[in-house]
Amino acid sequence: MTANCSTKLPLCTQCDAVCCRLTVVLQPEDRVPAYMTTHAPRGLTVMARDTEGWCVAIDAARMCCTIYDTRPDVCRRFAMSGPYCQAVRTDYLHSTSRGIPLTLYS
Repeated sequence: MTANCSTKLPLCTQCDAVCCRLTVVLQPEDRVPAYMTTHAPRGLTVMARDTEGWCVAIDAARMCCTIYDTRPDVCRRFAMSGPYCQAVRTDYLHSTSRGIPLTLYS
């Protein structure tokens, strides 16, 4: 997940925080406020997302986690700039690039 607002890591400051768009399955020991959770179709408790697909714990103005100190265990284990992070970023970049060819007319 993105770093705490006061602790910016180099990679995360240059990232679109795409890890904050992943499904975060919560464990019973996670201390996440109930209003920030929802249930997935198969009954799993997960972090809720806003209408644009972002984790509801994200401060959109500063792109940082508002519950960083009590974030879910899966978020704590997410290795910033690790192989999964890089794969998620690559997939996101490919899925959001328009690929619209530009044709100039004279």
